[in-house]
Amino acid sequence: MVETHTSRMTRIKSDVDIRAMKEGGRMLATVLDQLEKNLAPGMNTKELANQAAKELKSLGGKPAFLGYEGYPDVLCVSVNDEVVHGIPKTSKIIKEGDIVGLDFGVLHKGLITDGARSLIAGSSASKADKQLVAATKQALDAAIDAVRDGARVGDIAAAAQAVLEKHGLGIVRDLVGHGVGDHLHEEPNIPNFGSKNTGPMLKAGMTIAIEPMATLGGYHVFMAEDGWTVCTRDGSRSAHFEHTVLVTRDGAEILTTA
Repeated sequence: MVETHTSRMTRIKSDVDIRAMKEGGRMLATVLDQLEKNLAPGMNTKELANQAAKELKSLGGKPAFLGYEGYPDVLCVSVNDEVVHGIPKTSKIIKEGDIVGLDFGVLHKGLITDGARSLIAGSSASKADKQLVAATKQALDAAIDAVRDGARVGDIAAAAQAVLEKHGLGIVRDLVGHGVGDHLHEEPNIPNFGSKNTGPMLKAGMTIAIEPMATLGGYHVFMAEDGWTVCTRDGSRSAHFEHTVLVTRDGAEILTTA
């Protein structure tokens, strides 16, 4: 889940904390893997949330999003022009070729992991949609590659920006990644555009959520009437990927993987 507001700097995690976050991250990835297998045209978005809740309960984790600042469900499901924070609904039917963003958080042993991925429903998709999804994932990978002890937030932002601009995509500017662990949203904020060698410095042991958000059009977004769903202002399609990573001495370790 992208940053809304925060004033807490993410702390250096202990070995015990890191083990707990790895366990929670595996749960998160397992749930998203299951949803990816089950996603199909004709489903409603509430079905995906129900599946996520059931699977996570069986794994022994707790949902991090449910009740967060009043959010009403365990999973965010955002479709096409919905960038993030879409509320699952039985009335929202997924169609062939829809881009479906799944954003999920897990609370385990008092610590939170956060992850997201965008999928295309069915077997048909436009070349532009495929490129959007693939390039946004590439931006996440590039941003993670920029992480290491002593790196600055601007290094991560610039890496994501370079990939997205190379593919001619709009880079959402009003929403950013964030520190994560004791709370869902901690400092530092991690935008997806910026300059190298700027911003707060990362230290080994910090845990951060990196999450590029891109569009096929412009970068302007607006809040829908439900007070949660963030949509592209020009109606263009969007994609969103996210991993929680541990900053290490010489790189980063992805925690939200099975």
